[in-house]
Amino acid sequence: MQTEENRRLEINEEALFADTTEDYFSPSEPNPYSQVTIRFRTARDGADSVYMVNYGTRYFMDKESSDECFDYYACETEVEKEEFSYHFEIHLGKEKYIFDAGGMGTEVNPEYAFRVIPGFKTPVWAKGAVMYQIYVDRFYNGDTSNDVLTSEYEYINGKTEQVEDWDKYPAAMGVREFYGGDLQGVLDKMDYLEELGVDVIYFNPLFVSPSNHKYDIQDYDNIDPHFGKLVSDEGELLREDQHENRFASRYIDRVTNKKNLEASNALFAELVAEAHRRGIRVILDGVFNHCGSFNKWMDRERIYENAPGYEKGAYVEKESPYHKYFKFFDESAWPYNGGYEGWWGHNTLPKLNYENSRELTDYIMRVAAKWVSPPYNADGWRLDVAADVGYSAEGNHEFWRKFRRAVREANPDAIVIAEHYGSPRSWLNGREWDSVMNYDAFMEPVTWFLTGMQKHSDD
Repeated sequence: MQTEENRRLEINEEALFADTTEDYFSPSEPNPYSQVTIRFRTARDGADSVYMVNYGTRYFMDKESSDECFDYYACETEVEKEEFSYHFEIHLGKEKYIFDAGGMGTEVNPEYAFRVIPGFKTPVWAKGAVMYQIYVDRFYNGDTSNDVLTSEYEYINGKTEQVEDWDKYPAAMGVREFYGGDLQGVLDKMDYLEELGVDVIYFNPLFVSPSNHKYDIQDYDNIDPHFGKLVSDEGELLREDQHENRFASRYIDRVTNKKNLEASNALFAELVAEAHRRGIRVILDGVFNHCGSFNKWMDRERIYENAPGYEKGAYVEKESPYHKYFKFFDESAWPYNGGYEGWWGHNTLPKLNYENSRELTDYIMRVAAKWVSPPYNADGWRLDVAADVGYSAEGNHEFWRKFRRAVREANPDAIVIAEHYGSPRSWLNGREWDSVMNYDAFMEPVTWFLTGMQKHSDD
């Protein structure tokens, strides 16, 4: 049977708390060589003493205040210009406990230390913002004239399908099914979005691409006219017996005609301006680890081979100016060399070879800056499979350092958010990403709770 004294000395683990937000680390984004206040919470009378420990130096924390349930401890110190890492030490009776970003324990684990990067600032507008994700093809059809048509082109062993019934449930892998949503549809629903209280629109990819998800970019410089505007709409659909997209003349005109591309880009600029007028920010989805096999740099579909104003793609000929953008397995297999590395082995997603081409890297940096600059003025990027970019950890970090510089020089208030599973610590250093999408701690458990299925489930 426990004595009264033993019960008193049991640590209340659930009451222990700290994080790096303003309540527990103030200011939360300190400048180098500035004073900060660090706080920690325990249960009321739940500790004999509390210390903040920074690289082995222990700082005694005063009991600053109390309420019915909790005691709040605080100390002050100065941060320098390097990363400030710390954990807490809680003493109760003869026991010592460690509290860090991983929770309570008895051993110090530097991997789970709280850390703050002095001088690392994230955009104020993004803090606490309500973000609304729009998968454009499934949002609202505001312009039926730009809809992808049935048999307009072929993609992954089948022809495109124009879905007539908006309420038809999409197939799990229905990447060729198009419902007709577009940017005009988003403009038409701006009142609705504003009434919902949306602070930020996060668009799935908008650039020219053959799939409805558009994570297989065909042209980074232009909004897809199927989402934008068609000024020219010439050519023919594929016949039933045709399976090569070099014969898809209707599609080729739609996505290569400069008038269509310019009009579509202008519509996007109009949308962003209207969103900003309502106090709504706009974030773009950036897919820079890989492009699509339809991309003008690769041109596996031979869409650009004879289109006016375009160079030959790396698939078409060895002398292509884009040859070094990709990793080919057989340097003697031209013309029409299909032996290249694809992301996760998918030949529809050629992996981009930044280490082999400074020109490619520079091009993407211009893309990064272009869309957050006038006249488009997007407010930042969400980065697809960001940790996969490049062929080495060193190359990956170098790429994102350049990317952040390009974006912030063009638009100092733009945000850079990465898709990443696992710990993002090595990228959250003030020189690469601002933040990550919280898949592990939010999406995974919520998805499982609501559906009983894991991420990417086909069930």
